[in-house]
Amino acid sequence: MTAGGGAGTVRNVALVTGGTRGIGRAIVAALVRDGWMVAFTYRDNAEAARAVEAAHGDDARGFTLDLRDHDRPDALVRDVTATMGPLAGLVNNAGVRYDGLLAMTPDADWDAVMDTNAAGAFRCCRAVLPGMMSRRRGAIVNLSSLAALSGVAGQTAYAASKAALIGLTRSLAREVGKRHIRVNAVVPGYVATDMTQGLPEAVAQALRAHECLPAGTTAADVAEVVAFLLSDRARAMTGQIVPVDAGSSA
Repeated sequence: MTAGGGAGTVRNVALVTGGTRGIGRAIVAALVRDGWMVAFTYRDNAEAARAVEAAHGDDARGFTLDLRDHDRPDALVRDVTATMGPLAGLVNNAGVRYDGLLAMTPDADWDAVMDTNAAGAFRCCRAVLPGMMSRRRGAIVNLSSLAALSGVAGQTAYAASKAALIGLTRSLAREVGKRHIRVNAVVPGYVATDMTQGLPEAVAQALRAHECLPAGTTAADVAEVVAFLLSDRARAMTGQIVPVDAGSSA
């Protein structure tokens, strides 16, 4: 779907969860460059949200969202629609990762990861779909992980939650395709972000060991593919799982 336009053109609005840092912040920037108005979410760092807004002027606006709040996605979509316009795009980017061997993972950690990463994305999709279906247009991109494809010891909960997004993507694409709504997933490789900076150097090197391209993968690299999948340039793509990983999955 074309986002930009001249004077008087109604601009498309996208919602990006977790838009204040790392890949999410890069996605906000890429979509604004593509001509979108972007609503992005943050949980509690209002200062970071204001910085993103300042960087993009009237083109980006922050909204609070805790993905474990079951009622908030519906209210969020109403807020965004009322202040910015109907949503044409959704990017499920926000997530959490708790590392630990499965045998020593407490229920609370497992539940937090699954409820945030998998169920949170489900609730956001459910919240935007009525409007998209009534308008018979829209695009959704879910951010998965290489851990869902190849597995990483110590990340069973995270990998399971990201694998769930792949199943959600493929099945939802079949449910809503006839309403002209596309659903795809992006699978980033190792990206240096706040989420990965705590990994031991040996683990980071292991995650990069199978890359074909020495430059690796940046947040901006991932963001450009997300922007492409939301746009009309990808109008024939749905139900696809797209790695952006410097060739790790080759």
